[in-house]
Amino acid sequence: MQSTEDTIRSVVQEVLAELQKKNNGTSVPKRERQDGDWGVFADTDQAIAAANEGFAGLREASMEDRAKIVEIVKRICFEQSEELGKLEYQETKVGRLEHKIEKLQIIKKVPGTEWMKTDAMSGDHGLMIVEYAPFGVIGAITPVTHSLPTLAGNVINMVASGNTLVVNPHPSGKKIACEGVRRFNRAIYAATGLQNVVTIVSEPTLESAERIFQHRDVKVLCVTGGPGVARAAMSSRKKAIVAGPGNPPVLVDETADLDNAARSIIAGGGYDNNLLCIGEKEVFVVESVFNEFMAAMDRAGAARLNSSQVDQLTKAAFSPPENKDDHWHLNRDLVGQHASVLAKHAGMSLPESTPLLFGETDEQNPFVPEEQMMPFVPIIRCRNADHGIDLCEKYEHGFRHTSLIHSRNVRTMSTMGRRMDTTLFIKNGPSPAGLGLGGEGYLSFSIATPTGEGVTNPMTFTRQRRCVMVDDLRIV
Repeated sequence: MQSTEDTIRSVVQEVLAELQKKNNGTSVPKRERQDGDWGVFADTDQAIAAANEGFAGLREASMEDRAKIVEIVKRICFEQSEELGKLEYQETKVGRLEHKIEKLQIIKKVPGTEWMKTDAMSGDHGLMIVEYAPFGVIGAITPVTHSLPTLAGNVINMVASGNTLVVNPHPSGKKIACEGVRRFNRAIYAATGLQNVVTIVSEPTLESAERIFQHRDVKVLCVTGGPGVARAAMSSRKKAIVAGPGNPPVLVDETADLDNAARSIIAGGGYDNNLLCIGEKEVFVVESVFNEFMAAMDRAGAARLNSSQVDQLTKAAFSPPENKDDHWHLNRDLVGQHASVLAKHAGMSLPESTPLLFGETDEQNPFVPEEQMMPFVPIIRCRNADHGIDLCEKYEHGFRHTSLIHSRNVRTMSTMGRRMDTTLFIKNGPSPAGLGLGGEGYLSFSIATPTGEGVTNPMTFTRQRRCVMVDDLRIV
């Protein structure tokens, strides 16, 4: 009887494996339906419970299974980037379509199981190893600026280290986030039999986020969003990995390659209409090369606004503070819009392909202190490099997120690096170079600045476990 059951089980496994192979790992065998739609849940508690059950399955799975999941997410993002990028652009209505697609294609650069390691030490009293274990269910908050790329990158990092996750997406990017979760879970189940490796709340609210923050089965929080949700996560009792706000300044000194500086600022500040948290937001240029730099920006393809046009755009982009303790208020309707849309508010008509607007301002212009996420960069004169570093430090606000410099003076670069103390410090290149895109390093869309983890990777989401063998297993 046992032999017959084993034979039947073997035949079923062979058939399922052949079906999976035939459909390149994307076909989904029939299964009993559970609550939820392939990881998408209307109820927050159900989403958390399903992720907890998913963790019970994942912790029994092999490292090979984790690697399969990582490759599935990367493959879906790459092969379906045009379709998914269009869906995200249509829903969020911010950024540039070609960059939505590209951000999914580059998910392949996010590190996976290859980053997992074991540390060992041996001595007179035996052997000690440190292994890096998962926490369990991680509660993730994702932004509208990079809804699916942030979610996909988190899945790769967190599952590579053995965790599952429950996601509360930004309400304006919830549809594409949910669609991504469905596609990931279907393919993961087909390839490994694992369910609910990632779950998501289909109608996210502040209340659902708070429920995730407080639920006992959520062990760690990972928040990529605005200042409000970042503060809420950091005030919870859980370990929080928080990607906070930024306002990245750029210094261009008298030794810089001005044409390279201009091209870099346009490439970074214009990427996805300046939605990147690392994107160049304000540029301080040493006065002796100011006019030459402005001409270099013209040559590189940015569109220059005169003082009157800058004033018109500023009035459209911001409303003034209501009292002395208030700050300028951003016109959210202009966030992530094309430079050509901003230009209309300045009385100009430009082609949609225009990557970036720029114009001279003083440091009091609200485009300087506010993280505005629009494809316009204010250019401010400074007396010299030291004065420029002072201004960069002032308007980065101590976020310690990202700063950039264009210079050939090693001492100036060193001084600014020490003074700014930012998580990312990029020299002589565009801001994406800080995430391995044109520079060395690796990619992640979650950059934990206030909590100090930096650019996240699988090891970010682990806890250390030490195992000691006393007086044995040292063989040297």
